[in-house]
Amino acid sequence: MYQGFIAALIAVGVIVTAGCQHSTPAGEVGLLAEPPRAEARPSSREYHGVVLHDDYLWLKDQSYPVIDDEDILEYLERENQWFAQQMAPREALVSTLFEEMKARVQEDEASVPWEYGAYSYRWRFPKGAQYRLWERRPIEGGDYVTILDEAREAGEQEFFNVGNVRVSPNDRFLAWTVDETGSERYRLIVDDLQTGERFSQGPVNVRGQIVWAGDSRHIYYAAVEGDTWRTTHIKRHVLGRDSDADSVVYHNPDKTMFMGIDKSQSEQYLFVTLGDRNTSEVRYLSLTDASPTLKLVASREEGVLYTLDHGNGQFYVLTNDEHINFRLATAPEDDPDRENWVTLLPPSDDVYLKGVSVFSDFIALQEMSDALSRIRVRTHAGVEHYVDFPESVYTSSLGNNPSYEVEALRIDYQSLTSPPTVFDYTVHSKALEKRWQRVIPSGYDKSLYTTERVWASARDGVRVPVSLVYKKGTSLDGSAPMYLYGYGAYGAGLPPYFSASRLSMLDRDVVFALAHVRGGDELGYQWYLDGKLEKRTNSFNDFVDVARYLIEQGYSSAGNIAIAGGSAGGELVGAAVIQAPDLWGAAVLKVPFVDVLNTMLDDSLPLTPPEWQEWGNPLESAEAFDFIRSYSPYDNISAQDYPPMLVTAGLNDPRVTYWEPAKWTAKMRALKTDQNQLLLKTNMGAGHLGQTGRYDRIKDFAEEIAFVFVHLGIGPGPESGPEGAESVENPEQNGEQNGEKNGEKVE
Repeated sequence: MYQGFIAALIAVGVIVTAGCQHSTPAGEVGLLAEPPRAEARPSSREYHGVVLHDDYLWLKDQSYPVIDDEDILEYLERENQWFAQQMAPREALVSTLFEEMKARVQEDEASVPWEYGAYSYRWRFPKGAQYRLWERRPIEGGDYVTILDEAREAGEQEFFNVGNVRVSPNDRFLAWTVDETGSERYRLIVDDLQTGERFSQGPVNVRGQIVWAGDSRHIYYAAVEGDTWRTTHIKRHVLGRDSDADSVVYHNPDKTMFMGIDKSQSEQYLFVTLGDRNTSEVRYLSLTDASPTLKLVASREEGVLYTLDHGNGQFYVLTNDEHINFRLATAPEDDPDRENWVTLLPPSDDVYLKGVSVFSDFIALQEMSDALSRIRVRTHAGVEHYVDFPESVYTSSLGNNPSYEVEALRIDYQSLTSPPTVFDYTVHSKALEKRWQRVIPSGYDKSLYTTERVWASARDGVRVPVSLVYKKGTSLDGSAPMYLYGYGAYGAGLPPYFSASRLSMLDRDVVFALAHVRGGDELGYQWYLDGKLEKRTNSFNDFVDVARYLIEQGYSSAGNIAIAGGSAGGELVGAAVIQAPDLWGAAVLKVPFVDVLNTMLDDSLPLTPPEWQEWGNPLESAEAFDFIRSYSPYDNISAQDYPPMLVTAGLNDPRVTYWEPAKWTAKMRALKTDQNQLLLKTNMGAGHLGQTGRYDRIKDFAEEIAFVFVHLGIGPGPESGPEGAESVENPEQNGEQNGEKNGEKVE
C-alpha cells in the first residue's frame, strides 16, 4: 500500500516477496483434501446511503495490532499448510531455482569503502552469511575492525532487520536501530566503540532516521505512538540516560500528516518535516547549538510541497509552489520564510526536479525527463552539466555521500542489462571512475541480452513507456512467455533495474517487462497526479493496455503472461485480474493493497488519514466512496474464471495489513468459477518486506517463479493440473529477484 515498499528497494534492484512459514496448526494430522475455506460471516455497514456487505470482515482481528484470534490464526495456518502441500511436488524445481539464483550471489560481497570523520567504513558479507558485518579502519591505514555484527545480534531470531546505522561526529559512538518483528517499530541501541559498552536503555518504538547532535551526546529520533504506527513526537535522547527522560522536540497532533526527520548535508541543521501527499511544512533547528530552538521555515499552504537542504551559507528549497515539476530556490539562514525564496533553477515542463544535495563546492540534482533518471551538477559559481553515462536506458541516483566536503560524487547506477555499479564522479574533471560492480560468480555475458524502451498507446491515447529485456534469439512471434511487473502509485516510478536472478527467466526465453504506468513519476510529477485520486483507474487501464500492446507487437500472447506487483502494485495486479482475467496465465500479488475501500474507511488505522490525499476520503465524500468502490479489487470480485494466483502476506505488516490478502483469497475462493490454483502464504514472523536473510529471500522468490513457470508451461515438464491435483514439475527452471536489502550509510 505505502510508498516505502518500493522506494526502499528499487534503488538496489530488489522487488521483495514476503516469506512464509509452512507450519501446521496444532492437532492437524495428515494432508488437507481441498483448499481451505474461510467461514462466511455476513456483516453490513452503511455509508452515504449504501450498504456494504462483507462476509470476511471478521478476518481483521479486533484486538489489532495484537493478533491472537484463534479462528484467524487457524485459517492462516491452514492456508500455509495448503501452500506447502501444493508446492511439495515442485520441491525439486524450487531447489534447482534456488541453487541457480544462489550461484549468482557473491558470497563474500563487500561495499565500496566510504569516509566519514577520521575513519573509512564498509560493510561486507562473510562467505555464506545471511547478514552483514559493519567495519571501519583509520583513514591513514590499518586493519578493519568490526563495529556491528548483524549475524551475532540476530542469533536465532526469525526476523532481524537493521534500519539506521549512524556514527557520532566524534567517531566514538555507534547508534543503530533494529526491528525484530517486521512491524517496523525499531529499537535504538548505542554502542561505545572505544570501551565496548552498550547503552541498553535506549528508546523503543523508533521509526525512520536517527540524527546525532554535534556534541555526540544527544540523538534525535521520531517516536511511534504506543502499539500503532503513527509518528507523533520528535524526541531528543541523552546518551546514557533512561529513555523515559527524553525531551520532546515537537509534537504532531494531526493524524492526517506524516512526520519524519532528516539532517542537512552540511550537518548543521535538523529538519522536521510534516506532510501528506499534497502539502508539507518543514521546521529546523541547529545541531551545533547547546540549547537549540525549533523554527518554522514556511507555514503549510494547501497543495504546496517543499523540502530543504543546507550548505554554502544558505538553505536550498525544492518546491512546487510555482510549477508542478518543482523549482530550486535559495533562502537566507537567518530568515528562510517563503517570501525570501529566490529562484536558482526555474521549473520546466520537461524536467522534473526530484531531489537536491548540497556539497561544499557544488550541488547535485536528481531529475526525471522522458522516463529517464538524470544527475545534474552545478558549481556554486553557476557552471552546470549532466553526468554522462554509458547507456541510453538506465537508472542512476546519488549514492553514499555522507560528507559535505567531497571532491568526487558517489553515484549508484544500473540498467536492465548492467549489474549494480558504483561510480565516483569527479566534478571538475568530469571523470567517471567505476569503483565497484556486482559480480555474478556463475558468469554473466551482457552481450547475450537485448533491452528496449517501447511506447504503448493507452485507451485514452496517452503513450505509456515500457522497458523490456530478453535474451537474443527469443522468438518475438507471440510464442514467448512474459513476466510483466508494475507499481504505479505514490509517484514512485519503476526505474529499469538489474536482477541477477531474473537471468534464469531470460535464459528460458521469458520476456521481462516493466510497465511505467501513470501513478509513478517516470514522465514527471503530472504522471503521478494522473494516476491518483479520481484518476486512479488510469494506472490499471495503462497496465492492461500495455499488455495488449505487447501482445499485438508479438512479444507474447494472451494467457501466456504472468503479472506481478507488490503493495500498491498488488492492487494494480488485482485490478488487472478483475478487468481482463483472460489475458493472464498467472498472477502474483505480493502483500497486495486490494481492500482499498475498507482500509480508507477505517480511520483507526494509523496510516489511513494521511493516505486520503492519495486515494480519497470515502468517510466524508460520497463521490470518493463511490469511485473507490468502483475499482477496489476486493469489492469487485465476481463469479467468473480467474487465472492461477499466488498471494503473499506478512502477519506483522503495518502497511498492508495481513487481512487484506487473506480476505482477497477467502472471497476469491468462494466466488471464482474455475479450478485454477489459488495459494496464500503468510509469513507469520515478518512484515511488509518479507524475510531478512539474503538467502531466505532468494528461496521465497524461487517458490514464486516455480509457481509462474508451472502455470505458463515453461520447460519440458507437464503443466499444472487443477487445484488440488498433484503433478511433478521439471526442475530445470528459475526466476527473478535479488534477495538483498539496501545498506544504510554509516555517518
